[in-house]
Amino acid sequence: MKARAAILRGKHQNHEVVDLEVDEPQPGEVLVRMEFAGICHSDNHTKWGSAPMPIVGGHEGAGVVEKLGEGVKRVAVGDHVAMSFIPACGVCRWCASGRGNLCDLGAKILTGELANGGYRYRLDGVGIPGGAGLGTFSNYSVVDERSLVKVGNDVPLEWASLVSCGVATGWGAVVNAGNLHSGDTVAVYGAGGIGSNAVRAAVAGGASLVAVIDPAETKRDFAKASGADYVYATAEEAHADLWERTRGVGIDICVVAAGVVDSQMVNEAFKLARKGGAIVLVGLANDYAEHTIDLSGSMLTLFEKRIIGTLYGSCNPQADIPRLLGMARQGKLELDNLVTRKYALDDINQGFADMLEGRNIRGLIAHEH
Repeated sequence: MKARAAILRGKHQNHEVVDLEVDEPQPGEVLVRMEFAGICHSDNHTKWGSAPMPIVGGHEGAGVVEKLGEGVKRVAVGDHVAMSFIPACGVCRWCASGRGNLCDLGAKILTGELANGGYRYRLDGVGIPGGAGLGTFSNYSVVDERSLVKVGNDVPLEWASLVSCGVATGWGAVVNAGNLHSGDTVAVYGAGGIGSNAVRAAVAGGASLVAVIDPAETKRDFAKASGADYVYATAEEAHADLWERTRGVGIDICVVAAGVVDSQMVNEAFKLARKGGAIVLVGLANDYAEHTIDLSGSMLTLFEKRIIGTLYGSCNPQADIPRLLGMARQGKLELDNLVTRKYALDDINQGFADMLEGRNIRGLIAHEH
C-alpha cells in the first residue's frame, strides 16, 4: 500500500517528505495507521548516527491497528496502540525479570531491521528501515507485534503517543533509575519533553526540593508551572544557590536529560550530587561514540556517588505505559499541556527547528490519511 513519510536521505540533512510503499505484514507483524508521532531529540541524533540511510524517521507515536500478519495474538484490528521503540518479547532474561526496556530484541533498534529480518518500507522499489523498527513519521507502518502496547480505545491517541517515549523516559528516570524517596532533593538538567516529566515525577513523588537547569526561558517557565521550586539558566548559577539551600550537602538525584549531553554537563551534575547521590544519565551526545563521562574516580569511590545510565527510564513498557495512562485518566498526570504545537507532516522540519530553538516542550506530528 502507499504511505506518506518523512525520511532522512543522509547525515546532517533535513527530513524530506515522500510517497513510499509499505509491504504486507509478515507473520507476527502488524499494519498500524499512525495518528500521532512525537518529535523527540533522539530523532535528531539519527542525523549523526550510523543507521542505514535513507531511513523513515520517528520512534514515538500511536495509532490504530489496521491489519494483522499470521499468528498475531497481542492485538486485534481496531485496537489503539502505543509504539514501543524497544520491543519486548516477554520471555528473555530481561523481560522475565521485569526489565523489558533491555529486551534482547532491542539489539536491532539502531538498524531499523525487524525481528523477521529486512524492512517493510520501500522507496523506489528498494527496502529502507524505519527508526527503531517503527518509523512513526509515516502515516502507515508495519511493525513487529512486540513493538506495540495495547491501550484502551477510550485513551486519547495524543496521550498514548506522549507516553510511548518522552513521558515514560522522564518519569522513569527519577522513579525507577533514581529510586526516588519522599523528601529527596532532585535537580534536572534540561527541561524539554523528557526533563519536564522528570520534574513532574519528582513533584508527585514528594521530593522536598526540585530544581531545573535550562538555558531556555520558556522551558524554565514550564518547569515552574509543573512544580519545580527553583529554576536556573546556568549550572554555575544553580550550584551556588543549591549548595546553600542544601546546607552544603548537595542533591540526592541529578538527572541529565538535555537533548545533547557532553562531559562538562555530566561533570557539573557529578559535582552537585551529594555523598551517595545518583547521577542519572538520560541524554546522549550527537555522536554516540563521543565520551560524555570524564570524572574523578577517586571522588566516585570516596563519596560513593552512583553513575546510572537509563534507557526508556528503566521502564517495563508493557506494564508502565498503561500504568501512566491510567494515572492520566484519573487526573493524576497532566498530559494535554505537554503538547506545545501540532504539525502537519509537511511541516516536520519546522517542528525540529522549534525543538532545537527551545520553543517546544513536545511537538506532535498529526498524520493525515
